[in-house]
Amino acid sequence: MKRKQKFENGIVYVILIVLSMMWLIPIIWVVLTSFRDTLGVASPTFIPSKFTLRNYQTLFNPGPTQALYIKFGRWMINTTVIALLNMIISTMLILGAAYSLSRFRFKARKALLNIALILGMFPGFMAMIAVFLILNMLGLINQPMALLLVYASGSALGFYISKGYFETIPIDLDEAAMIDGADQWTIFTKIIMPLTKPIVVYTALMSFMAPWMDFILASLILDHPDQKTVAVGLFGMIMDNADLYQNFTVFAAGSVITALPIVLMYVLLQRFIIQGISAGAVKG
Repeated sequence: MKRKQKFENGIVYVILIVLSMMWLIPIIWVVLTSFRDTLGVASPTFIPSKFTLRNYQTLFNPGPTQALYIKFGRWMINTTVIALLNMIISTMLILGAAYSLSRFRFKARKALLNIALILGMFPGFMAMIAVFLILNMLGLINQPMALLLVYASGSALGFYISKGYFETIPIDLDEAAMIDGADQWTIFTKIIMPLTKPIVVYTALMSFMAPWMDFILASLILDHPDQKTVAVGLFGMIMDNADLYQNFTVFAAGSVITALPIVLMYVLLQRFIIQGISAGAVKG
């Protein structure tokens, strides 16, 4: 039995190693490509024969021709501002909706839960034409803040995991606080919130990642080079300008820089993310 168990464990480890390599090899290739000295997509060797920082320098200091469509610094500022504002607004809306639906009982509660569940089953891109037409009528096309309006407006529908986490906290704490004279705002801010750090971190990170990684909606709304987000701008470098050979290694460098904030936040906050998902998913 022990020999059989060791054999099965060995097979599992081999499978996990193979899957890990399948995930890591493309990432490693993009990182190495960002330091490659030769132009173009293809390379005769996996590891570049000569390394350079020129691709990273081009992102922030492009040549006269490339400067017309490579505005990476501006794209990063646009994306960071939208992501941070969305993180703050959406986190407040999601946690507020989750706490209300978790703690309060009212007539429309069940209907709201069912409506939110049904709406969550539809992919977001189904509404993008309607969103584009509305924003166009309001004169918000090519305005980065239009993205914030769309992201924040629908953010509260993602309350289910947060609601599940709130329900793991005993309601006896609320009742004891009310006996002592605390109102609902005091209970929420002084008692509940200090106990919900994992779900707050998870919600904030997800709210930050949504605009940081979004391409479909951003590409529909933003077209002016100065107003693009980093995802739309990087895509335009190799597609809109039809200069894939010249710009691909620069594109790889931009991809590495864009991925770094998300990777660092996930590594630093991994413990809170896992706690938030596990506890919220069980009760949600």
